[in-house]
Amino acid sequence: MPSTDYYQTLGVSKSATADEIRKAYKKIARENHPDAKPGDKAAAERFKQAAEAYEVLGDADKRKKYDQYGDAYKYAQQGGPPPGSGGRGAQFDFDLGDIFGGGGVDLGDIFGGRRRSRSRRGSDLQTEINVPFETAALGGSQDVSLAVGGEHQRLTVKIPPGTRDGGVIRLRGQGQPGANGGESGDLLITVRVAPHRFFRREGDDLLVEVPVTFSEAALGARVDVPTLGEGLVTLKIPPGTASGTRLRMKGKGVPNSKTKTPGDEHVIVKIIAPPRTDDVQRLLEELDRVAPQNPRQGLW
Repeated sequence: MPSTDYYQTLGVSKSATADEIRKAYKKIARENHPDAKPGDKAAAERFKQAAEAYEVLGDADKRKKYDQYGDAYKYAQQGGPPPGSGGRGAQFDFDLGDIFGGGGVDLGDIFGGRRRSRSRRGSDLQTEINVPFETAALGGSQDVSLAVGGEHQRLTVKIPPGTRDGGVIRLRGQGQPGANGGESGDLLITVRVAPHRFFRREGDDLLVEVPVTFSEAALGARVDVPTLGEGLVTLKIPPGTASGTRLRMKGKGVPNSKTKTPGDEHVIVKIIAPPRTDDVQRLLEELDRVAPQNPRQGLW
């Protein structure tokens, strides 16, 4: 009985066919390869033992000598094949590379040799930047400082038009350097958009409150309103406009980040009551007498 049972190592019976032995070895090698289980010494030992067992059982002549002499087949081979063994020299006709889809395996690496270093991609880095409202909406650039691989770096980041708060910009190859010639990771930048002093954003639309006088709302007027990219433009306030009315200016919103088509700007009319003076008081009383109204009638 041999001291090393190669059949037991591969989990097959002594009557197993060559194909069964081959499949058993491939399964063990796939599950215990150092690349599949890095740092696992037990798996590495199982991989080594399986390879040693297949080197013998995978060769018809070696298997025959092993079945006849056990571990002593090695010595019988040194002095030439025992009588009647066929005289064929030792062969290892199995390509370990086909276990792993063509990635070649060096037997010197398996049996105590030094494993070749593999290139590895560097880690991704993450950071945040604060950008002005206008830059996020219309596009621009922003500087960012970070430390990569122990070195301080300053990068200029392009901010695409339509960037939203919380959006992520990926800079490929600007992360941690790779190992053994591997490619560098990426830099992931989360954008934080500063609030605007009078604009608000709803999707690709802009909202802005524009104060108007009581007379402008009642009689109608033309007033200047701000836009994000065109400065002041003149907007017509229709007569009888109520406070809170939205007036749309088409195409003056934020460019869509994908289609580049701009949204709209919505002007929210905010009527400002006149200062209370004796003259104003008299005018309002006269207005109430001439055109009495109850805006709440039937509302509730």
